[in-house]
Amino acid sequence: MEIALLNYTDLKVCSHAIRTCWQSFEKSDNGGEKDKELIDRVGNKYKHASTLEHLSYTFYIKGISRACLQELARHRVASLSVKSSRYTLKELKSEEGFLPFNEANLNRAEKFLVMTENSKVNEASLRALENLRLLLQENISNDFAKFAMPESYKTELTWSINARSLQNFLHLRSSRSALWEIRNLAYAIFEAIPKEQQFIFEDLIFKE
Repeated sequence: MEIALLNYTDLKVCSHAIRTCWQSFEKSDNGGEKDKELIDRVGNKYKHASTLEHLSYTFYIKGISRACLQELARHRVASLSVKSSRYTLKELKSEEGFLPFNEANLNRAEKFLVMTENSKVNEASLRALENLRLLLQENISNDFAKFAMPESYKTELTWSINARSLQNFLHLRSSRSALWEIRNLAYAIFEAIPKEQQFIFEDLIFKE
């Protein structure tokens, strides 16, 4: 998977929101160490996490499976704009066949599929990909053919989320009980957050 941070809110916006409550603007250091300590104290230690909603992040996420996307969509206080299978299945139509099941065809299929550590699952995904390709070859409408897409089929999206919701996502999805793919995504998202803002999340994320 590939993760790119497209946009994020400056810390001084969050500190300004917090200082609004006490009208302590004169104590601000414009997003510096004083403001960071304030955000950590009020937002994290004192649990006034609503103040963290003034911080938001937009990521471009590429190369996750539809199975992972389904789990990501459960985090509802976020906005997702997802690659349309309806309009983009043509990318598969012109490909050569993916059978028999061998290393060369698996390597070619990685353009479209997220592979697992289980060879039997990978073989089933490859056969599903070939079935989908054959449906497209028969000029079956994408509106119908998309129902035959395997869960391992890759997709991409632009994802916007506020810091409070992102804390929840990182805490739940970095857990060892989380699906391995979304756990990898959680760590990749954390690494994409600007270093000066990682303090907001680092105590919530499970260590690898």
